[in-house]
Amino acid sequence: MPDTALPPISGFVAPGFEAVEEVFAANFARGEEQGAGFAVLLDGEVIIDLHGGWADRGGMKPWDARTLVPVYSTTKGIAALILAMAVEGLPGGYETPVAEVWPEFVAAGKEAITIGEVASHQAGLPGFIDPIDPALWLDPPACAAALAELAPMWPPGTAHGYHPLTWGYLVGEIVARITGRTLGTILREDITAPLGIDFRIGLPATEHDRVAEILRPKALADLGEITPPRRAAFLTKWSAPDRGGAIWREIEIPSANGHGTASAVATLYHAYAHTGLIGGKRLIRPASFAALTSPRTDGPDLVLPMVTRFGAGIMHNNLEAFGPFTDGLGHCGWGGSLAIASPSRGLTCAYVMNRQSNSLVGDPRAVRLVESVAACL
Repeated sequence: MPDTALPPISGFVAPGFEAVEEVFAANFARGEEQGAGFAVLLDGEVIIDLHGGWADRGGMKPWDARTLVPVYSTTKGIAALILAMAVEGLPGGYETPVAEVWPEFVAAGKEAITIGEVASHQAGLPGFIDPIDPALWLDPPACAAALAELAPMWPPGTAHGYHPLTWGYLVGEIVARITGRTLGTILREDITAPLGIDFRIGLPATEHDRVAEILRPKALADLGEITPPRRAAFLTKWSAPDRGGAIWREIEIPSANGHGTASAVATLYHAYAHTGLIGGKRLIRPASFAALTSPRTDGPDLVLPMVTRFGAGIMHNNLEAFGPFTDGLGHCGWGGSLAIASPSRGLTCAYVMNRQSNSLVGDPRAVRLVESVAACL
C-alpha cells in the first residue's frame, strides 16, 4: 500500500534559505502536491535544488533528482532562446518577414508578418477554427504546413493573443528554415549536451521511464468570455493532441513538450538573468538579448483573460503574477510549472510538478516559493 505519511523531501538548500524548504514542504502538507521540484540559481550557482513527493499517481515511486516532467508552455522561454540564436544571423533580425525564410507562409495575406510578430503572439493564428484531425498535432511539419495556409484571426501586428500550441509549430518551422536543423536538435547539440543540462524538446524513448505521471486538473481554467480566438486556442475538440503518449514525448513541440528537471529549467532560464549566458557559454550577443527581451506587446490579450506583455517569446512579469521580482522574465506552463529570472538580482527560480492546477498564470504553489526566495535575499 502507498505510504500515507507526508511524502519524502530531499535535495539541497544553501544556508539562509531554509525558509524556502519550509514553504516547499507546506505545499505538500496542504495536500496540493503529488510530486514536485524547485530550484534556484544565484549568479550561476545552485543555491536551492529540492525535490519531493511521488512521481507516480499511486504514491509508490519517489520523485528524485532524476525525475523528468513535461513543463508544457514553460518550454516557450527556452525555445525563444534558440529562436534568438537563429535570428541573430539574419540581416533584418526579428523584423524579417516570415515568408522570406518560409515562402509558403505568404498564403492568406500573411506576406508582411514578421518573425518578431510571430514570436510575440501577434500573428493571429492561435488555433484552428475549422475541425482538424487532432493527430495533426503529432506531425509537426504537416501541422506547420497547415498553419501556413490559415488566414489570421485578427490583423497581424494590431493586437496580440496567446498562441498556446501553434506558437511552437510556427517557431520550430522558422528555426528549421533558417538553420537547416530542428529547434530541439540545436538545443541538444549546442547547449544541453555540452553543458550537461537534463532537458530536452523531443524526449527519446530511452528516457521515458524517468517521466513523472501527470494528474490532470479537475476543473477548467476561467477564460472569461468565450471569443473565437479563445475557442480556437483552447476549447474545441481538436485544439490539442493526446498529450502524454510516447509519440507526443518524442516529437518536438517547442511550445509545449519540453521535459526536464527543475534544476535544468532554472539553468536554461538563467540566460535571462545573465544577458544570454549559461554556465559561461554565450548563446547570443547582448544586442540580440535586448531584441529578445524588449517588450513587443503590452495590453489586453485576445486569448488569455488578462493584460500580458511579451518580448520575442518571453513573458514580462508585468502584473507580478510570477512573484515579487518586477523585472522578472519568465513563462508558466499548463498546470502550474513556472520559471522566472530576475536580471537585477542575477537570480532564476524554476518550479515543476505533476499535480496540475487550473491556474492560467502564476500558480499559487509556485508564487509562494518565489516569494519565499525573495524574502530570504
